[in-house]
Amino acid sequence: MLPRFQLFTSSKLFGLSSSLLASSVRSFSSTPTTASELLRSSLKDPSLTEWPEDPSSPTDEPRFPVFDPSSPTTLLAEISTRDPKAAIEKCSDALPAWRDETTAPHRASLLTKWSSLMTENADDLATIMTLESGKPLAESHGEINYAKGFLDYYAAEAIRPTGAGGGFLVPSPFPGPSGGPKGQVMAVNQAVGVAAMVAPWNFPLAMITRKVGPALAAGCTTVAKPSELTPLSAIALKHLADRAGIPEGVFEIVTASTEGTPAVGTEFCTNPIVKKISFTGSTRVGKILMAQSSDTVKRVSMELGGNACFVVFADANVDDAVNGAMTAKFRNAGQTCVSADRFLIHSSIHDEFVSKFSERVKTLKVGPGMHPGTEMGPLINASGVQTITEKVKAAVKEGATIYEEVALPEKGSGPQFYPPTVLTNVSADSEIWKTETFGPVAAIRSFETEEEALAIANDCNVGLASYMYTNDLSRAFNFASKMEVGMVGVNEGMISSTATPFGGVKESGIGTEGSPLGIKEYLETKYIFMKTAN
Repeated sequence: MLPRFQLFTSSKLFGLSSSLLASSVRSFSSTPTTASELLRSSLKDPSLTEWPEDPSSPTDEPRFPVFDPSSPTTLLAEISTRDPKAAIEKCSDALPAWRDETTAPHRASLLTKWSSLMTENADDLATIMTLESGKPLAESHGEINYAKGFLDYYAAEAIRPTGAGGGFLVPSPFPGPSGGPKGQVMAVNQAVGVAAMVAPWNFPLAMITRKVGPALAAGCTTVAKPSELTPLSAIALKHLADRAGIPEGVFEIVTASTEGTPAVGTEFCTNPIVKKISFTGSTRVGKILMAQSSDTVKRVSMELGGNACFVVFADANVDDAVNGAMTAKFRNAGQTCVSADRFLIHSSIHDEFVSKFSERVKTLKVGPGMHPGTEMGPLINASGVQTITEKVKAAVKEGATIYEEVALPEKGSGPQFYPPTVLTNVSADSEIWKTETFGPVAAIRSFETEEEALAIANDCNVGLASYMYTNDLSRAFNFASKMEVGMVGVNEGMISSTATPFGGVKESGIGTEGSPLGIKEYLETKYIFMKTAN
């Protein structure tokens, strides 16, 4: 049995020019092995797997395993939980010094240092992420760049006049309230306070830094709960934050099993110390957290489910549309909230698009994320496979056709792989069309008119992202403006970046992450009137 894994505390694992994990990865391609064997060989020093005792945690604290989605083996046998209430109190204790005494430039420098450490340890971070999430190693490296970008971006926002410390003055003198004595009017931004975050498993690093980066830049202290399916990436991130010099209590991590997760959410939402909740996950859970937060009237940001539509008009460049569709659909095995699920193709180019798209899908190399050349890994768990299997069977029963289904690798993979699949003639009433897929299945149907396409695209209870391909600039702007979503990709299948606003409408959530708007989610505006004349 692997030793109990809690938090990386030794610099032997991180920060070496030739780290144990990195050297193991380099040898992996020439000496194939299982994920658990790779991690075991990387953790030769048992001290790397032990946390210092936490006095806030009972000795009989629950523990839970971490699995490798690409194989039927246990990645790590036991990881201990942490008490959310104790973590919140640590954040509360650290808040006055971080918010009121730490200067904005110093906060910015710590975020920049944290980002630099992520770059220095990218090989280790990518390996950990791939082993616990299943995504290809190349995608893990891409996520690290994306994740560290939020730290860099909000380091700059921390010292920008319109950012964390920004406010405004009304030209003086200004008439006092009710015509009283003249004075100076000013508005200042102040940190909300302790912020609690709940992050998903599909982007275990980026979804934390996208929340924690702006919060720390604003002067908030933070406690984050990673998914129980991918806790190791967050634990590694916490280690690097400590090494960067971020003070204790400014960024805390709370881990919990599947069974213990609801209790953590309840503590976050009902504890009066917490002033802000940020959640990325399902619409169902988001509604629960919003309701729980209402008694203490917390500020909430919710980035919830999607069911993105991918519309291709008759005048589009079909080859470009196919390239965009491959990215929008199969990145992270379709397990992204902005993944294209519903494909609307104009009838005049429908057959051409389906043929070219299917030919590209056939070429996808599916396998464990650590295998060289893998382009798509497994789904995160067996329940995801079961859900998609049932949806596809129901769609076929209702008249859909499986146009293409890629063969899975015969060796070196577990039961959590699902074949990249192209479905045509999908009914608009089928479950796979009406609900988020979160897997590598493209559901396709045709349309005749722009009005029909818009009606079908907007016939959805969620509205996070959509995509459209056309060479008509007027149509692009008008159609994008009428789509009931928070983000639209025009002739582009990858739309997320650190500098752009990320958020949805309808039941896809409230609030914005990324861009200058992201830091405002962690700030309150205070108006001050200062009398300057009797």
